[in-house]
Amino acid sequence: METVRGAIVRSTAGRDKGTLLCVLGQEGGYLLLADGKRRRAASPKRKKTGHVEMVCRGAFRHPAIRKLEDGLAVSDSELRRALGAFRHQGGN
Repeated sequence: METVRGAIVRSTAGRDKGTLLCVLGQEGGYLLLADGKRRRAASPKRKKTGHVEMVCRGAFRHPAIRKLEDGLAVSDSELRRALGAFRHQGGN
């Protein structure tokens, strides 16, 4: 799975199954994921690429997502707002 920094994924395995997360980066075969609430941007969750499904890649234009795509750091509140806006628009 080719991933893009700033993509929104859904966890398909583990205790966080069904959770929407944002891709902060990649380490080998692992993605670095955060949602700003349970998983903070300062300590992202490492999850294998096979344990997530791509929900949105680049089509959702939110300021926090654009910051991630540009390689800038985002705060936890920005991540929460971006994922909340994504859920609200029907990206559930």
